[in-house]
Amino acid sequence: MTAWDGFQAFATTPVAAPPPPGAPPRGLEERLAYHSRFVTVRTPAIDTLAKNVRTVMILGRHQTVTARPSLIVTGPAGAGKTTALLQVGRACHLAHTRRHGAAAAAGQVPVAYVLVPPAASAKTLATEFARYLGIPVASGMSQAQITNAVCHTYTSAGVQLVMIDEVHRLNPRTTTGAQSADLIKDLTERIGATFVYAGIDVTATPLFTGVRGAQLAGRASLIDCAAFPARLGDEEPFHDLVNAMESALDLRHHRPGALTKLAPYLHERTAGRIGSLARLIRQAAITALIDGTERITKTTLDAIRLDHLAEQHYRPHTRPRSRSTSTP
Repeated sequence: MTAWDGFQAFATTPVAAPPPPGAPPRGLEERLAYHSRFVTVRTPAIDTLAKNVRTVMILGRHQTVTARPSLIVTGPAGAGKTTALLQVGRACHLAHTRRHGAAAAAGQVPVAYVLVPPAASAKTLATEFARYLGIPVASGMSQAQITNAVCHTYTSAGVQLVMIDEVHRLNPRTTTGAQSADLIKDLTERIGATFVYAGIDVTATPLFTGVRGAQLAGRASLIDCAAFPARLGDEEPFHDLVNAMESALDLRHHRPGALTKLAPYLHERTAGRIGSLARLIRQAAITALIDGTERITKTTLDAIRLDHLAEQHYRPHTRPRSRSTSTP
C-alpha cells in the first residue's frame, strides 16, 4: 500500500460484497476468502472525512502562495482511522479516473499514501516519499536532493492528495522529530496537493506543541474518529454498525438478527472499536465455516481471543455464587 503499484491495485480491486439475492451458493473456499477480506461499512467517520477532503481540496485548488489547508484524523487505536483514510483515498483515485478516463489517467498519480517510520529522521521520511513513486535514491544523496526529487516527481505526476499515516510518531521536541516536521511543512508548500494526516490521539502528543505545532494547528482541521458509543441521543450507532456487518455475512444457517441482539455484549467486548468488532465477527464467521455450524452464536464469540487491547478492557460478568446457610 505504501508504493504506487500497491495502492493502485487496492483502489481498483472490486470491494468484497455479499452475494446478491438469488445468486448461486458460493463454495467454502470462496466464502472463507470473502470473510477474510469482508466488507467495509460506511461509517460516519468515513462520510465526514470524505466530505471534508473534497471541500478542502477545492478550497486549496488555486492556493499557490502558502500551504493549502489540511486535515488530521485522530482517535484511539482500533477506531478505524486508517480504514477511513484508505477508503477516501480509493474514492479520490476512482473519481480522478472517471473524470479523465482510464487512458488519460494512466500516467498520473492522484493519490499518495506514506507511513511515518518509527523515530523517522527527515532523510528517512523523505526516502519513504520517494519510495512510493519509485524515485531512485542513491546512498550518497543528501536530504535536500531527495526532497527536490520528490517535489519535482510528485508535481509532474499530478499528485492531488497526500495521506500521511502514523503521524503520532513525530515528536517535534526531539531534533530528528523537529527536522521531520520541518520536512513535511516544506513538502506541503512545494507540492500542489492537499495533505491529510492520521494518528493515534494526536492532540495528546507533542505534535501540536511549540512553534511547529502551532503552524500545523493553524492549518489543519481535526476529524475525530472515536469509538462507537452504544447510544447517542435517540440513536444507537453501535447497534447499526453490528446490523450492517451481520447483513453482510455469507453463512447458510445464521439467524438474521442474532448478532444485533448481542449488540450490548459486543460493545462491552470491543469497547466500541470498529477494528476489534470487525476482527471478532470475521473470526467468528471463519470459525463457523470451518466447524460446519455456519452460524455465529454467543458461545462462538466467547471462544475467540481478540486483540490484547480489547481483552484488557473486557471483564465478563459472572453471577456471584450463592452461599448456602445452615442453622447451627
